[in-house]
Amino acid sequence: MTIRHEFYILKGKKVIPASFNEWDDGRKTIVRVARTETPNGDISTVFLGMNHQWGAGPPLVFETMIFGGTHANETWRCSTWEQAEDQHVLAIEFAST
Repeated sequence: MTIRHEFYILKGKKVIPASFNEWDDGRKTIVRVARTETPNGDISTVFLGMNHQWGAGPPLVFETMIFGGTHANETWRCSTWEQAEDQHVLAIEFAST
């Protein structure tokens, strides 16, 4: 059986497996990748630090969410800072539809 890390921290923009205590020490502030206000809702992309992957695959530790507007509560998750930046741009485009 493979043991999966459930907690992660950032070193710069790199995701690093962490113990619960390391993760807990680092979660006192939200690490925001990006935030954009649009006429169709606010888009926020943040580092969660906790794996939200429920099946096989890489850990999902970043989340982009739309607050307000037609697409309120639409949510996407990904694994890397670079994917999170791209995901944020796509969410802005999606919110405008």
